[in-house]
Amino acid sequence: MLRLWASLYKNLLLLTRDRAGLLVLFLMPSVLVLVVTLVQNNVLEATGGSGLKVLLADEDRGAIGEAIRERLAATETFQLIDSRAGQPLTIEQARHEVATGKVPFGILLPQGSSANLGSASKELAANALGGETTTTPESVQLEFVYDPTIQQLFRVAVTNAVQLALFDLETRQKSRDLAGRLNAVMMLRGGMFSPGSGINQQALQEAIGTPLLPLTSGAAFAGEVPAMPNAVQQNVPAWSLFGMFFIVVPLSGIIIRERQDGTLLRLLTQPGTYGGLLFGKVLAFSMVCMVQFTLMLLVGVTLLPWLGTPSLEVADKLGPAYVLALCAAFAACGYGLLLGTLSRTYEQGSMFGSVSVVIAAALGGIMVPIFAMPRFMQTLSHISPLNWGLNGFYALFVRGGSWAEAAPWMLALLGFAAATSGLAWLIFTTRRQVGN
Repeated sequence: MLRLWASLYKNLLLLTRDRAGLLVLFLMPSVLVLVVTLVQNNVLEATGGSGLKVLLADEDRGAIGEAIRERLAATETFQLIDSRAGQPLTIEQARHEVATGKVPFGILLPQGSSANLGSASKELAANALGGETTTTPESVQLEFVYDPTIQQLFRVAVTNAVQLALFDLETRQKSRDLAGRLNAVMMLRGGMFSPGSGINQQALQEAIGTPLLPLTSGAAFAGEVPAMPNAVQQNVPAWSLFGMFFIVVPLSGIIIRERQDGTLLRLLTQPGTYGGLLFGKVLAFSMVCMVQFTLMLLVGVTLLPWLGTPSLEVADKLGPAYVLALCAAFAACGYGLLLGTLSRTYEQGSMFGSVSVVIAAALGGIMVPIFAMPRFMQTLSHISPLNWGLNGFYALFVRGGSWAEAAPWMLALLGFAAATSGLAWLIFTTRRQVGN
């Protein structure tokens, strides 16, 4: 029993001496719970109660646009945007914003849509009542476009709301025209109308069941349309990036161990600079990241299709994808260097490193789409390096982009790598000069 109490006292004493480690131990899980809960809660609301941004390019300026506005405004699920800088959105402008990922959804109403709906509805009424022979009315072509990175769950939520608005408008238009046509026929017959007289029963059924406002939906692309995006193209690069950033845990651990066991002092006695030692670590661990990325690509190309999913299409994107992955590896290693330099103990580094990567992944859109987050978290997502890498991979694998589309994200990752590595070198140099 005495040994038990002695062991308990010793371990509690060791824990209290590592105050920074205790702070990380209690603070980081709290931050993780806060971030992930906010993100996931907003996703649940986004499918039934929070503002998803939807563009409305209404070049028609008629009843269809008004019906969509009324329907979407009646719920807090959507935030409808129909103008920019006080000017109504055009179809091309809305399509471009959706294709480039600025807004996830867009509804495109061409000019004359409402007038065409009225004409088509009147033709159906004329076919059904009065026995007139007319041509079959053409349906009004409306288009719903979405960012190719958007998951099907959110696409269905928006599409259903728009289709309900269109169905309600179409039903009211048909009812009004059929009633007007029926009244006109009755007036011609002196107010008398025998059952079945002058009514084309088949045409009446067709008039009621014929959709006049079908909604065509599809992904919006800024350039050449690639193969239809799928879950493999979205998830393989995203989770590869997530896994690569966990290199910060072993990398920071090695730096801490070298400092604690005296290996670092022996290395510093050799010719060269501390910057050279850091760069050697970056190269070694970046090679590990690239092997990891290659294995994940092989899973997407070979294993997942064997399990029944589509194959990851990488043929003409392999070059920029590997360069982007290398930039992400440099960024992860730079963060690992900084973490290892700042952390006093291995426990601090491993705990803070792993939890911070999960938080960065949650903020960066790896776990939940950016547009489904609360607005202030959407702003925070822009500072997550995992978000930069994810946007680069989406530009290549999902939006059908090339070097030009991925280059800004490559540069952002390289800038992060340079900043964190430089800061790690500066902190180490300053501590050494002051003897800490």
